[in-house]
Amino acid sequence: MRLILTAILLVTGLFYLLGGLGFLITPHAIGPEFGLTSIGAQGLSTARADMTAFFAVTGVCLAWGAWRRAGDMLLVPAALCGIALAGRLVSLFVDGSYDGFGAPMLGEAFTVIVAIAGNRLLPHHKVEELAG
Repeated sequence: MRLILTAILLVTGLFYLLGGLGFLITPHAIGPEFGLTSIGAQGLSTARADMTAFFAVTGVCLAWGAWRRAGDMLLVPAALCGIALAGRLVSLFVDGSYDGFGAPMLGEAFTVIVAIAGNRLLPHHKVEELAG
């Protein structure tokens, strides 16, 4: 079970890292897949910075937590995706639904579940142990 969960965490982390890389390199191409259209240099800069940060931090923490068997690291992506999921729920009630609204919510809920499960099953390390 632990090995399967570790593999799921690692693959999920790589998926998020690819998303972050996509936003870093081609925010104008990947943005519309997320319902984002960037207007001018400022919009591209914001999409490149904010979306890359979200996806890259989530991906690095998932992959690092899985690779190093560090359950502590998995709280970061659980929090990021949990907040994103909460934002989507608020938007669902305030703004209404749209075609395909459930897919990102399922992805974020899945990430929260596997990250918390990993946090519970994988060991917790001191920060000094992770650095060395």
